[in-house]
Amino acid sequence: MTKLSAVACVAALTLAGCGSSEGDGNKSGDKPAAGKDVCKSADGDGPKIGLAYDVGGRGDQSFNDSAYAGLEKAVEEFDATCVEGEATDGEAESAREDRLRNFAENGATAVIGVGFAYSESVNKVAPDFPEVNFGVIDGFDPDKEANDNVAYLGFAEEQGSFLVGVAAAEKSKSGTIGFVGGVNNDLIKKFEAGYVAGAKAAKPDIKVEVAYIQESDLKGFGDPAGGKAAATGEFDKGADVVYHAAGGSGSGVFDAAVDAGEGKFAIGVDSDQYLTATDAQKPRILTSMLKRVDTATYDFVKSVDGGKALTSYQVYDLKADGVGYSTSGGFVDDIASDIDDYKAQIISGEVKVPTTP
Repeated sequence: MTKLSAVACVAALTLAGCGSSEGDGNKSGDKPAAGKDVCKSADGDGPKIGLAYDVGGRGDQSFNDSAYAGLEKAVEEFDATCVEGEATDGEAESAREDRLRNFAENGATAVIGVGFAYSESVNKVAPDFPEVNFGVIDGFDPDKEANDNVAYLGFAEEQGSFLVGVAAAEKSKSGTIGFVGGVNNDLIKKFEAGYVAGAKAAKPDIKVEVAYIQESDLKGFGDPAGGKAAATGEFDKGADVVYHAAGGSGSGVFDAAVDAGEGKFAIGVDSDQYLTATDAQKPRILTSMLKRVDTATYDFVKSVDGGKALTSYQVYDLKADGVGYSTSGGFVDDIASDIDDYKAQIISGEVKVPTTP
């Protein structure tokens, strides 16, 4: 992703990676807690981790929960301690800066901002704490002066989206599938581009309906009613599988699939959303595109613990197990070999996945 594209996307609430879930998922549809509170019980002498969540914090069933899963693993394996902080909707840039600064002033040696929105604040705070290592999930360097103590942890969302595009096309009986994006920006277009490319690779004559909930307003990532309306429109046009890259709006896409009836499916994003879906939604979730924020979080802490902290741009792609697809529910078991064949071709370089529609 170019710096220009990243700057254009900074306003976007980034979506999420493979989330942590326990038991049989969320039966009621209410927002669940994300496991135990590891930071209250951790008392080791390893790295001290400061984890700054995006809006929604732990329990979002997606992006933030995935970061927490990586945190839990790192605390256990590296005898670490940790502190957490959560962004609020519409907060000032100074609030993010204060959150990061407080972590560093209180002894954190590895500070991670979860989401694009921390790029500017990390850029301002990191130079004041040269001995502290900072990481930004989906982040970018906003100026020409490189920070020696900052890592920008990005993902090849288009590659994972390609795989679920293959799944959608192969499972479609109508010959029409759909895509619902939360906000029409460069980041979400990566999801669209990969999805369409994968679908066309599997079935060149497949028709793909595309809809965005919002053109620029970030509420497109937190509007289940808007997600449901967009997906319903695509089901009404003949789509029988709809993939969303719309954050919290995705629950509305799942509800639309339920209402559309037998043979209609939705595809989740970032985490294995089958695990946190309601009982009514589960039979309608074909698969999910996995974005391994947990892996990136863990790897960053591991690098700090090992004395060779990651810096600059790091991309988690299929080869690095940074993206993928879920198999919960067993709905894609019969085509898994086809999907995995495309995965191998992408990893080898035989298939190049576009990043723009």
